[in-house]
Amino acid sequence: MTHYKSLLLTTGLALLASSCGEKMTMTLDEYTVEPVSMSEVVTATGTMESVTQVNVGTQVTGIIEHLYVDYNDHVEKGQLLAELEKTLLDSDLKSADANMASAQASYEYAKKNYERDKALHDEQLISDYEFQTSQRDYDVARLSYEKSKADRVRAAKNLNYAEIYSPIDGIVISREVEVGQTVVSSMNVADLYVIADLENMRVVGNVDEADIGQVKVGQHVSFTVDAYPDDIFNGTVTQVRLNPTTTSNVVTYEVIVNAPNPDLKLIPGMTANLTIYTLELDDILAVPLKALKFEPLPKEEEDNSKLPDPVPLKEPVKSSVWVVRDNKLIQTEVELGVANNIYQQILSGIKEGDKIALQYIEKVPENGSKKEENPFMPKPPGSNRNKK
Repeated sequence: MTHYKSLLLTTGLALLASSCGEKMTMTLDEYTVEPVSMSEVVTATGTMESVTQVNVGTQVTGIIEHLYVDYNDHVEKGQLLAELEKTLLDSDLKSADANMASAQASYEYAKKNYERDKALHDEQLISDYEFQTSQRDYDVARLSYEKSKADRVRAAKNLNYAEIYSPIDGIVISREVEVGQTVVSSMNVADLYVIADLENMRVVGNVDEADIGQVKVGQHVSFTVDAYPDDIFNGTVTQVRLNPTTTSNVVTYEVIVNAPNPDLKLIPGMTANLTIYTLELDDILAVPLKALKFEPLPKEEEDNSKLPDPVPLKEPVKSSVWVVRDNKLIQTEVELGVANNIYQQILSGIKEGDKIALQYIEKVPENGSKKEENPFMPKPPGSNRNKK
């Protein structure tokens, strides 16, 4: 069967050549060297989030008395956001002041007694027991006074905590409380607001394990979001996290991309479609990949008489291309750079304007004669019908 197919093919080609009456001509496909741009990309999806986001809360228990900002309000660092009812906190401070004053009076009295008894004890006018008792009373009074001062500082600080200020410049993206609501401070700070700096956003992208090796810090990234399909946003890879995430047997790695947001179009939670440029070169000299695989035909063949004469190098080289010059194919050694799936960068060996051989192309001359049909070739549908 194989022999029969070969016979059919050979017979068909022979009939076709004879029907044309002319031989096929061979031409050389050339590429003119000129500056080009090369790029390689990795695609991924990610989620927008703000670089700086703060949960603003209260460290004291109380009732919300005033809320000065709401959703989407722009706030500045140090701006008053809310106030708690201060009656109990103010009372605590006054009580701490009174305790401190009492402790101070006791301390000063005990100190004077201690200093007097020490002088008498040095003169051996009082017993050791009396001096030790005076010293103990002085130490207790001193420690009580120190404790009262610490209690006063805490009470004053708690009163200050009744006023909640913004820790950063940003936008209120969440409000967790209402006026009149009691907030309880226990082990965790009770949250009132969430404030984010939306001018400085980032994308947490998920890159497939097959592509993560190409992604490096500093690479340019462009991305789009569904809310603005006609807008292209730009950023830079700032971090490649090595901790893997496995979902449905697919392993991905987090890549952090900074995303300046002066127009405040990007908001947390948006899905971003990332294009990471792992290779990006402009105005370089490059040739198509097939130029490196080109091999000239032997000049001895009659059909090649009109093609450029090949002039190979005397010694074998690692990489070369064939330059067409003065109707000759001159083998030229080149130094290679990076490559993508289309071009190979050439660092040295060629210059702009050089013509590089890519491949041979066979052309069948056109003529007006009617071609003979090959009896072994299949006929188009309907061709076997008898004409009436």
